[in-house]
Amino acid sequence: MSFTHDQTQRIQGVIRESLRRKFQSYKPESGNMPFHYRLLGHDRMALFSFIHSLNTTFGTSIFEPVAETVAAARFVEARKQFIVGDTISEQAQSEIQQIMNDLSVGKTPNKIDEIARIRSACTKGAMHKLKTVKVDLLVKSGGGSVYLFDLKTAKPNISNFKDFKRTLLEWAAIYLLKQPTADVRSYIAIPYNPYEPKPYERWTLKGMLDLEEELLVAEEFWDFLGGDGTYSELLDCFERVGIELRPEIDKYFAEFA
Repeated sequence: MSFTHDQTQRIQGVIRESLRRKFQSYKPESGNMPFHYRLLGHDRMALFSFIHSLNTTFGTSIFEPVAETVAAARFVEARKQFIVGDTISEQAQSEIQQIMNDLSVGKTPNKIDEIARIRSACTKGAMHKLKTVKVDLLVKSGGGSVYLFDLKTAKPNISNFKDFKRTLLEWAAIYLLKQPTADVRSYIAIPYNPYEPKPYERWTLKGMLDLEEELLVAEEFWDFLGGDGTYSELLDCFERVGIELRPEIDKYFAEFA
């Protein structure tokens, strides 16, 4: 699949405006680093600080709106920062806890089976309020399938994957409470592979995630949203915007020289 001219312009517009908003809201760190400044210069240190700040917010400020724009052309609905709900059944919570317990003692994760177990319990027992994080991206297919994505940094903290897994299961339970027959799927999405050209180190996530049903990395994620070839075309979009904005970027950091 190739982006149409209109898609390319919209995607590049999202990247362009996201980066400009970041410049407008960014405030360089004020800490005194006299040795660094004298060795590298204020402008280079400001650039380093900006890149660090951008890395921490790249998901919400750039990847999420870009993903929403890409998916909107292929799916009937695409929404970033989706609030899945705040109510879960007591039996679904119990089932999720049992799933987590099983995984903790070495049971192989099986997302299809886990969703079936949650579906059978999703409307049973008392209803409880549950505060959960927003879905970074929701997309719905024309056939009614619902995909819930949690976008993570390229090298997520492995120690937090129990929490990530629980979140994916809770999202499914909360959604199924409202629509018990829905085909709902929840994933961890990692926008790029930091180990390229080597494969992503999926083994680090084995044991908690069903790697076939809960993890999409780089091309897998972007090509799922936009069709084959989306990832490479998206990189081209980023490169074109970078070339276009280079004078603005240089001018901005020249002020720190």
